[in-house]
Amino acid sequence: MHKHTTLPNLMQKIVSDEDLQSITEAVGYHDTSRTFTVRTLVDFFLLAALHEWKSFRHGADVAKMYGLPTFHYSTVSKKAKEVPYEVMKRLFALVVSKCNRQTRRSLRFPKALRIVDSTTVTVGKNRLTWAPYHGERSGVKMHVAYSPEQQMPSDIVETVGLRHDGPVGERLTDVQTVLVEDRAYFKIERLDRFVEQKQPFVIRMKDNVEIHQKKSLKRLSSSSSSIVADFTCQLGTKQCRSKKRHRVVIFQDANGHEIRVVTNVLEASAEKIAEMYQERWTVEVFFRWIKQYLNVPTLFGNNEHAVYNQLFAAFIAYVLLRWLYHRTEKRTTSSLTFLSFVRRFFSGQLPLEWKSEMAAVLFEYARIYGRSMPNFG
Repeated sequence: MHKHTTLPNLMQKIVSDEDLQSITEAVGYHDTSRTFTVRTLVDFFLLAALHEWKSFRHGADVAKMYGLPTFHYSTVSKKAKEVPYEVMKRLFALVVSKCNRQTRRSLRFPKALRIVDSTTVTVGKNRLTWAPYHGERSGVKMHVAYSPEQQMPSDIVETVGLRHDGPVGERLTDVQTVLVEDRAYFKIERLDRFVEQKQPFVIRMKDNVEIHQKKSLKRLSSSSSSIVADFTCQLGTKQCRSKKRHRVVIFQDANGHEIRVVTNVLEASAEKIAEMYQERWTVEVFFRWIKQYLNVPTLFGNNEHAVYNQLFAAFIAYVLLRWLYHRTEKRTTSSLTFLSFVRRFFSGQLPLEWKSEMAAVLFEYARIYGRSMPNFG
């Protein structure tokens, strides 16, 4: 199994040529190239993320080694600018949909969690003139809805770096899940609206929020519990106060700092609410991982399409790696962490059992969906 071609080939099996054509047609893009197609651009950016290519020129120089056709770096640069990034964004959504159907994980909580947060990618001020940030930097934000059960992003909204998280978070809600968010998304009017919309949430409160008509909830005391208080109340000052009563849970984190979260989840214990919020740290780990291992901070292009095409492709690469890891892990007796799997996969040092089971997973997927699997084995 060639480590250089595994994920591009897997991508081709998960997203057929018919799928890709439907997406490009829906976006209104007509691919006239016969050599460097949209499919080739997708493969280029997948490989660039996985193998940490430094630029379009670097990718063009090593392309042949990775199974790509020979091309000049200006060809891929032009293609990246030309293809609407909505194509790559829809490809990401399709890959997530197909991979999540294949990766079911047991829930630790009564409902699945949906953690919403953002990460910023910055470069020099003159690189992205359409995306000014702070000082001598320009940058873009990727606002992510992350599933800790699937250990995958489930939805992404792209904006310039100066866009505030709160309003964008409105586009990442889902009433079928418990929304878990940090203080940047806290707004009293929003909490009242979530109650009316029956959107479950666990959101960290800002430190200066006033509490009105506090009423403690009955609970079993435990000396080992991190819970400091559990009560219902109205939030805010007289000039801006919540119309609804909300549940507030105060707990101590591992460093002894008090954290106040507000929620409309009433059937769970205060300890479980604290656990839900603490799952928010998994998205921080995810952001660090993609920046460290998927070349995300190295932006190749300068225009909007080139930048977002590259970033969405990096997220696709992550989802494919996670899918491959989860599916293979279920079939093996030896244990590997996800990070160890990725490192060994790309260094050619996977245990024989993992190689064998990974090949079986890929061929099984091909058989079920009636796809051929060239370049494997």
